[in-house]
Amino acid sequence: DCIVTIDETHIPTTVPGQEFIYVLSGWEGSAHDSRLLNDALSRRNGLHVPQGKYFLVDCGFANRRQFLAPLCGVRYHLKDFGGQGRHPRNASELFNLRHASLRNVIERIFGIFKSRFTIFKIAPPFTFQTQAELVLVCAGLHNFLQKECRSDEFPAEYEGDQDSSHLDMEEENLE
Repeated sequence: DCIVTIDETHIPTTVPGQEFIYVLSGWEGSAHDSRLLNDALSRRNGLHVPQGKYFLVDCGFANRRQFLAPLCGVRYHLKDFGGQGRHPRNASELFNLRHASLRNVIERIFGIFKSRFTIFKIAPPFTFQTQAELVLVCAGLHNFLQKECRSDEFPAEYEGDQDSSHLDMEEENLE
């Protein structure tokens, strides 16, 4: 019943399937993840998690109702499981491996987004308000391109993607 994963990305500013379902723009990069999440949930048209569903979140977020973070103190990153004899040793490690595999999807989407809209590689020379709105406009345009363009120039994986194919595991274990 997982709908999507939640992640943050820092888009330099001068003072942020394969679509974005909610974008909260305008917070400073040093704001804690829990503050951002609380703000997104408390807004009138804010982030909404349908009943019986949940979002995957990274370790910057606490486990809470409808938000599932990885287990603390347990191997997590895909590279930690790569290579001979590095398979998950218990249920906790298997959970974190599967969690990391799913979270890798959102990392690829942010990589594609930043590759598509190269203006976000540096701080643009606009007012802060314009920059915050630019993020929202580009997220909407990204979603439109994902839905409508059959010959998108950006493949499902971008060159900065961590290749998880080196994992020496059976595919059904990663479902």
